[in-house]
Amino acid sequence: MAYELKLFSGNANRPLADEIGQYLRVSVANADVDRFSDGEIFVQINENVRGADVFIIQPTCPPVNDNLMELLVMIDALKRASAGRITAVLPYYGYGRQDRKVQPRVPITAKLVADLLTAAGIDRVMALDLHAGQIQGFFNIPVDHLFAAPVIIDYLGKKDLQDPVIVSPDAGGVERARAIAKRLKAGLAIIDKRRDGPNVAVFMHLIGDVRGKDAVIIDDMIDTAGTLIQAVEALEREGARRIIACGVHPVLSGPAVDRIRSSPLEELVITNSIPVPGQKRLARVTVLSVAPLLGEAIRRIHDEESVSTLFV
Repeated sequence: MAYELKLFSGNANRPLADEIGQYLRVSVANADVDRFSDGEIFVQINENVRGADVFIIQPTCPPVNDNLMELLVMIDALKRASAGRITAVLPYYGYGRQDRKVQPRVPITAKLVADLLTAAGIDRVMALDLHAGQIQGFFNIPVDHLFAAPVIIDYLGKKDLQDPVIVSPDAGGVERARAIAKRLKAGLAIIDKRRDGPNVAVFMHLIGDVRGKDAVIIDDMIDTAGTLIQAVEALEREGARRIIACGVHPVLSGPAVDRIRSSPLEELVITNSIPVPGQKRLARVTVLSVAPLLGEAIRRIHDEESVSTLFV
């Protein structure tokens, strides 16, 4: 595009925004994102954005409501400052788990957030590993759905895995696990589970053979780690030689850190889509950066080039 590329960031994950800026050789633009004394969000854009191609990097991670509201207020400020195009870059899409009605009288929050973002004035969305692919259909604007799989595959490919098996911790993640297994020429296994309530998973049985093999669990997010630890215990019972877990979004809420610390998990591989506070960091955790992936996608969108070829 002829218009200038500008990066903005809220307070959700400023280190990731700075890394993306370094990749693109563009400084994160100057904006004040603060609070009034009563907690309301104050935003002021401190440089000219008229006609600019603007990208706002803001995962709606915990505290979800604060970060989501920051994003909405920033969008409004940029829209009123006559930005040429506004793209919301969501390394993590909060409220994405409620993407359909699974019980009577429950909301579809993934659609609600899509409506809020659209009403605020964005022109397009870039998201990383949405909890469900159909969330793209909740928007009536272009959505670029990126995957951290190339980053994870590159890391796993450098490890000395013997007879690896990629494990999906539930039926919903089979497509993701199958794609990675194909690239690594590995086997595939599936954990069949039932969920008794929010953040509660009950293991049922394992589909596939992991005995004497290196098992790699692949999931999109690790929240309370209940599903993850159920899968780890199942793989241990079935005789897996080594157990490694990979999760794109390290939410790590509630008892997650304690559960991981006391588990037989050899290594947990996560990305920096969500910042991990120091008190939640563990010796067995490896953090991979998705900044080059997001940065390259931003460059291609700005230059009107293909994004899908990043994942061929």
